[in-house]
Amino acid sequence: MKKPKMILFDYGQTLVNEQLFDGTKGTEAVLKYATKNKYNKSAEEVQAYANKLNQELGRFDPEKRHLFQVEVPNYMFTKYLYESQGIEIALSPEEIDNAFWDAAAPGKPTEGIREFLSFLKENQVRTGVISNISYCGNAVAKRIYNCIPENDFEFIIATSEYLYRKPNKRIFELALEKAELHPEDAWYIGDQYECDIVGAKEAGLFPVWYIGAIDMKYEPREDVLTIENWKELMELFEKLD
Repeated sequence: MKKPKMILFDYGQTLVNEQLFDGTKGTEAVLKYATKNKYNKSAEEVQAYANKLNQELGRFDPEKRHLFQVEVPNYMFTKYLYESQGIEIALSPEEIDNAFWDAAAPGKPTEGIREFLSFLKENQVRTGVISNISYCGNAVAKRIYNCIPENDFEFIIATSEYLYRKPNKRIFELALEKAELHPEDAWYIGDQYECDIVGAKEAGLFPVWYIGAIDMKYEPREDVLTIENWKELMELFEKLD
């Protein structure tokens, strides 16, 4: 274990603590911009159909999400969702992402992350983001900059833009290529064991499991460095060579 040249972060429940997802609120926000609603569908009805489609695709099953290693961009999903229901929305795909996401899952920085990022900057440790996410890259960057405006991330990789999802090692390899680093020079910090920890480890990065804002059931593991708060990691970091 040595000090890294760069630390890569997951987004959700790592950098940003999102509120419990409410798809109906998100759909309700989007439907305000409907110019056509052929069957007069309610937000509840549209979201129920969206849930059915997601279940068929197996996208968000907590037990199986790590098996789904190809990303479905949200613009493809919502285009099918609304047009198949006879609905037309007077927003661009990016605007749909923003409207839906802001209403469905508002977020705030995880406690202490801003101080930890400042600490890394002071110690000349580079930073970046890899997020398994279907929202477009611009929407993800906007959310991160709104929550952590002083960040110094060199890049923000949203899997919606790059096909592969964690734990597929190809998305980690992409980040290393962008950073011009070898795997042993980088850490990866995330909240999902199968996607973040196993994925990073298999790609050769040093994984850190952050459980300070975890929103799912988990079993403690002894095979990975686990932290509950960012201060804990700062103190550990200062002891490294």
